[in-house]
Amino acid sequence: MSKDFHDQGPRRVGQVKEVTSLANPIIKDIKALTNKKSREESGTFLAEGLKLVIDAIELGWTIRTLVYAKAAKGKPLVEQMAARTVASGGLVLEVSEKVIASITRRDNPQMVVGIFEQRWKPLKDIRPREGETWVALDRVRDPGNLGTIIRTADAAGASGIILIGETTDPFSLETVRATMGSVFAVPVARATPEEFIAWRKSAGVCVVATHLAGAVDYRTIDYRKKPVVLLMGNEQSGLPDQLAGQADALARIPQQGRADSLNLAVATAVMLFEARRHLLLLAEGK
Repeated sequence: MSKDFHDQGPRRVGQVKEVTSLANPIIKDIKALTNKKSREESGTFLAEGLKLVIDAIELGWTIRTLVYAKAAKGKPLVEQMAARTVASGGLVLEVSEKVIASITRRDNPQMVVGIFEQRWKPLKDIRPREGETWVALDRVRDPGNLGTIIRTADAAGASGIILIGETTDPFSLETVRATMGSVFAVPVARATPEEFIAWRKSAGVCVVATHLAGAVDYRTIDYRKKPVVLLMGNEQSGLPDQLAGQADALARIPQQGRADSLNLAVATAVMLFEARRHLLLLAEGK
């Protein structure tokens, strides 16, 4: 990362910097955020689209840089986000369409891009309360799956996601796209399998895991006794014995037809909305 990317000192506060060259060092650093190593080193990530930028700023995420194409100049909401970026000490760049297309790697790019600080929820701070549902994902590999699960968790009213082991990056461009903005609304934590097991023992939760050897129909499980953690396995290999052994219930989703399994994001959605159904029944006193 170049010094310019981090040192947005007083000279630039209150200014809009115009950039037309792909060789500009700030643009090179922003483009580098498509690489996991650069995201980890800088602690930042890209989010595309005015709606996502507005959602993130409204939810209190720290914006480092706002980039907008010349075609978006003068639009009231863009101007508002630019003003809020400057007010928080961030940098505002007005760029050509070729520059923003290069940043987003799209032929028809969004007109606004935000660079935000990553935010991880410490596992030790997660103390689930009655009525909460969390999702724990073991070694999820596909960015589209992870993004869809974050979006679905948001829609189902889940309290957050715990990533176990070596997983895909929730702040990759592909994952953030798939969340449709929910990455800003759903807390994400990470843990090794050992850390998750230690946390599980002290958190007072009911762990429901989907497993090919599951003996219990997922619809017959009572999701209302304790806070629930839905434990979902890797796309290819499912849950290892180390984690499956931590489950209070090994659930199966009955299937018909020739397919022998469900996509991870679909299976997680099925489990999330079943847990939500039980909690709604509880709220109704049934």
